[in-house]
Amino acid sequence: MSWRRIFTWKAAGATLATTTLIVIPSTVIAYKYGQRTILQAPPEELFPHSSTTKLSDLQPPRYCRDLSRVIPEFTQLGLEVVNTKPEIDHHTGNDFTTHKPLPGEVPQYIIYPKSTAQVSQILQICHRESIPVLPFSGGSSLEGHIHSTRQNLVIDTSKMSSILAINDDDLDVVVQSGVNWMDLNQALQPRGLMFGPDCGPQGLISGMIATNASGINASRYGAMSANVISVTAVLADGTVVKTRQRPRKSSAGYNLTNLFVGSEGTLGIVTEAVCKVYPIPKSETTVVVQFPSIAHATNAVAQVFKSGMQPNAVELLDGDMMHCLNYSGYTTNAWLEVPTIFFKIGGISDVVVEENIKVLNQCAKDNQGQSFIFAKNKQEQEELFSARKNAFFAMINWGKNEIDEDVRIWVTDIAVPLSRLSSVLDQINDRIQKSPFASIILAHAADGNSHVDIFYKHEQRAQVELLVNEMIELGLANEGTATGEHGVGNAKRRFLESELGADTIGMMRKLKMSLDPKRILNPDKIFKIDPDDDYEY
Repeated sequence: MSWRRIFTWKAAGATLATTTLIVIPSTVIAYKYGQRTILQAPPEELFPHSSTTKLSDLQPPRYCRDLSRVIPEFTQLGLEVVNTKPEIDHHTGNDFTTHKPLPGEVPQYIIYPKSTAQVSQILQICHRESIPVLPFSGGSSLEGHIHSTRQNLVIDTSKMSSILAINDDDLDVVVQSGVNWMDLNQALQPRGLMFGPDCGPQGLISGMIATNASGINASRYGAMSANVISVTAVLADGTVVKTRQRPRKSSAGYNLTNLFVGSEGTLGIVTEAVCKVYPIPKSETTVVVQFPSIAHATNAVAQVFKSGMQPNAVELLDGDMMHCLNYSGYTTNAWLEVPTIFFKIGGISDVVVEENIKVLNQCAKDNQGQSFIFAKNKQEQEELFSARKNAFFAMINWGKNEIDEDVRIWVTDIAVPLSRLSSVLDQINDRIQKSPFASIILAHAADGNSHVDIFYKHEQRAQVELLVNEMIELGLANEGTATGEHGVGNAKRRFLESELGADTIGMMRKLKMSLDPKRILNPDKIFKIDPDDDYEY
C-alpha cells in the first residue's frame, strides 16, 4: 500500500480540489461527468484477471466456525430451524449414495424456507457471515450432491411446494422449487396434460433442475434442460434474479436459464421455475421385443430412429435384469432371459400408433427380434411396462435373497453415442464376469445412457469402486460422459476433468467465483474450490 495525492478534476467552471486516497497497486481509472477518480479493482486472489481460474490461483475459503451464534437471527425472522438427530441424519445421506460425509462434516442446522424472500434473507446472512450452505430438496440424488463436506447449514426448499399457475393454452406451468413431479402430473392429468421428465419418484423440481434430471420419458421429451423455460434463483449474496419471461423462444441476452440447469446448487438456489408441459398422448401402447444380443437390440433402436419414428420411451434391460424380473414374479408371464427393449409408442390416434407398430415390427425383424409383444388394451399396457417400472424392486429382492440380506447396490450411470453403446456394454459385461460381482444393466437406449448396477457387500466397497471407475473410464474413451443424468456431485469430480479438460473446469470455476466469491454455495461439488482439498470426494 502507498499514500498518493490524487487530483480530481471537477466539471467545467468548478474549482480544482485535491483528495487523499489509499490506492492498492491494481487500479483502474474511471471518468464520469467530467470527473476522474481511481477505483479499486477486485483482488486478483478472488477474481484472477485471466479468463479461467486455476485451483492454484485461489486461497482456501474462510468459513464461519460458530453457526450457533447466528441461529437466533434466523429464528427472529420467523424461519423454521431444526437440528434434531433424525433431521440431521435425513439430510446427511441416503441408502444409495456411496460417498458419505466424513466425521465432523455433517450439517449442523436445517432451515425450511417457504418463499423466495425467505431464501434471500437466509443467504444475505450466510453471505455476510461466510456460512457454507447446502441446498436440499428431495434428497434422492446419487452422486453426493446433497452430502455435506463442511460443517454447514442446509436450506431445504421441500416445503415450497405450490403450483403457482397452469397455463393450458401456453403449455407451461409456474411452480415452486419443492413441487414433486408426480404430484404435478396428478394436477395436470384432469387437463389432459403431463410433465415430460420422470426421474425417481422423490424428485422435486429444484433438484431435477440442479442435476439436469431426465428419466424414461427423455426419449421423447428430453431432459430438464429441454423443459425449463425460466427460473427464479437466489444468488449467494441474497440477490434474486429471474432468467427469462415465459415465451418459448428468446434471444434476450445470455441463456442464464441453462446456466442454472445442471449447476447442482453451486451458483444459486432455484426457488421457482417455468416449465413446459405436454398433451397426454391420445393413443399409446407398450411394445416389448427380445433380442439375441445387446448389439442386435441397439441396432434395432438406431433403425427405429432413422425411420423417422419418435418413441415415447426406449428402455433396454439385459438378460440378468430379465432374470431378476422372472425371479421376483412381477409380471404374469415369464420372459426369455435375453436383452429386451420396452418401447412406448404414442400418437394422436390409434391409426398413427398402429402404423408406428408396423414400422417397429419390421425394424425388430431386421435385427432378429423375437417374442414381439404389444399391448392390446390399457390393462395390458400397464402390466407390460410395469416390468420396467418394477426393475429396481426386482433387483433388491433378488440381491437380498441370493447374495446377502444386507446387500448393497452401486448405482451409477454413463452415456455414450448410441453407435458405441453395444460395444461398451459388452466390454463392461466382460469385465464384470471376470470379477466376483453380479450386476444388471438398465439403459435409456435412445440416449445411449446406461445404468450398470453392481451388487456388493459392505466389505467389498473398495473393490467394486475400482470396477465402477473402469466402467466410467471406458465410457470416456468412447466419446462418452461420466454421467448421463445423475450429475457430478463430489463422487465424479476427477472424471469431469478427464472428460472436459482443465481449461473447461477453469472456466466453470471462474463462473463460480464471479457469482459466489466466498464459495458458500454447495462447496466442493462438481470441481474443487479449495487448494487444500486433498480428498477424492
